Amino acid sequence: MNLILLGPPGAGKGTQAERLGSLFAIPHISTGDIFRENLKRGTDLGLEAKGYMDRGELVPDDLVINIVKDRLTAGDCGDGFILDGFPRTVAQADALAKMLAETSMPLDHVLNIQVPDEVVVARLTARRTCNSCGSVCHLLYDPPSEEGVCDDCGGELYCRDDDGEDTVRARLEEYKEKTQPLIDYYRREGLLRDIDGSAEAGEVFEAIRNVVEG
Repeated sequence: MNLILLGPPGAGKGTQAERLGSLFAIPHISTGDIFRENLKRGTDLGLEAKGYMDRGELVPDDLVINIVKDRLTAGDCGDGFILDGFPRTVAQADALAKMLAETSMPLDHVLNIQVPDEVVVARLTARRTCNSCGSVCHLLYDPPSEEGVCDDCGGELYCRDDDGEDTVRARLEEYKEKTQPLIDYYRREGLLRDIDGSAEAGEVFEAIRNVVEG
């Protein structure tokens, strides 16, 4: 089962990818994790990417594709994969399609987890961080025993700037601007599967399961 996950920040892609990975015994591949692993190991690809990043430049698409290809040809991808965070552009999608065709690993589904803006804002602005120990809790899903107080150390909980409403809404607009062409691309290819991500995580997973096993 070869899958791509799309969805705005706060859509729960990580949770769903973890469940899908367990169900099908396939790896959840985050491009951020791939880059960090290559940098940590000091691979040729990682060092090449580091050169661009150190200069404050974007890593070229062909290098990103090579890093992804290197990961997808690993042994644990023999039964499939879940790509999260890639592709980000139509050009990357074209390159990925070519690479998958060359390696006989066609995509089965592109899962587009849709969540209304207000739900995303409510989810992301409810995160709180302890100013003493750095622990993170969530007012909706994992609330502290005492309002404003960290369960782990008793420190004060606060909302980070990254979790503020203005920042979250800006991230949402950026996501829409960059991802809509990609959504249109995969819809034309007949691979896009829209999933209602506003429900409880278990319900969302069952909806995804019905799609991929249907």
